[in-house]
Amino acid sequence: MKKLSVIQILPTLNTGGVERGVLDFNKFLVANGHKSFVISDGGRQVKNLIADGGEHIHLGVAKKSFLTLLQAKKLADVINEISPDIVHIRSRVPAWVLQISKLFLKKPRPLIFSTFHGLYSTPFYSRIMASFDHVIAISKTVERYVNDNYKTHLKTPPRLIYRGADDHYFSKKYQPKVEYTKDFYKKFPNLESKQLLTFPGRLSSWKGQESFIKLISDLPSSFCGLIVGPYNDAKPKYLKHLRSLIQNYGIGNRIYFYDAKDDIRDIYFLSSIVFNLSVKPEPFGRTTLEAAMMGKKICGWSRGGAGEVLDLCFPEGKVDFGDFDALVAKVKNLSASSNVPENIFLTAELMHSKTLGFYYDALDNNT
Repeated sequence: MKKLSVIQILPTLNTGGVERGVLDFNKFLVANGHKSFVISDGGRQVKNLIADGGEHIHLGVAKKSFLTLLQAKKLADVINEISPDIVHIRSRVPAWVLQISKLFLKKPRPLIFSTFHGLYSTPFYSRIMASFDHVIAISKTVERYVNDNYKTHLKTPPRLIYRGADDHYFSKKYQPKVEYTKDFYKKFPNLESKQLLTFPGRLSSWKGQESFIKLISDLPSSFCGLIVGPYNDAKPKYLKHLRSLIQNYGIGNRIYFYDAKDDIRDIYFLSSIVFNLSVKPEPFGRTTLEAAMMGKKICGWSRGGAGEVLDLCFPEGKVDFGDFDALVAKVKNLSASSNVPENIFLTAELMHSKTLGFYYDALDNNT
């Protein structure tokens, strides 16, 4: 098959799920003989992108400002020079820049794909993601949302391509170094020899940290909790609220905050159960999928994209939304069970292959 030239566009290349996906897809494209370009406003992951064989073009497409739209001509110039087969847009601000840049693109212009990574709000600002040639939805939840809210803007129906995780990186065979484990329990001695329940995710009022804290308070003292995420970057008022909640429940010696850097696999390994308890339905449940790949039990509300991950990977970890009595009982049952997720098929390799197949389908049909 013809080798493709692909441009991905996103705001920055720092940390986050979208960034991780772009980097992984860049690596996949290069490994399969395709040309991979990424346009962003830079970031600490640029060096990794280049090391994996991709090319980075720096362009100020990150700020939510009308001035950012002035980058449209520059973006068009870059696209015209590369003359790619595919342009794949990953975020709303650069999507608006790309939309305006179409005025300056040479014909025949490349096919433009967008991925709905979130359940974007429906005003004028967000509908741009549905307005390009082809749309990818990362879960059935997102697919339904796009069809329900943006149908009039779609040129073709969205294609469901589940998000995947790297099963080589998040492997059952992975084990932390002995020194890491010693240092971890030295830092958190109250967690040693306990059932460690882990809640990964940035601190936000809709992510569900309050539900997780309540859960720990309702469980016996043999269960402890770890809230994993960049808590120092959280809104001070919300972090203070969570700390107060922990103290009010009297569980200050049973639940802790931890800012994982490059050690999320180590945290999964040490965990008994990994949770997603989002207050609002999420587009996907990336952290639960990663933990499941490592053979860890996962648990959460049975709705949204996270509920889909539970359905596909570990249905016995599902709980009806808001039923805390059932949640407590579920945790006790899971902790006593030897069952763990098996044969997880939502891999990054599958996602990348299906995305590439979508490109070829569209190019073959000249759409």
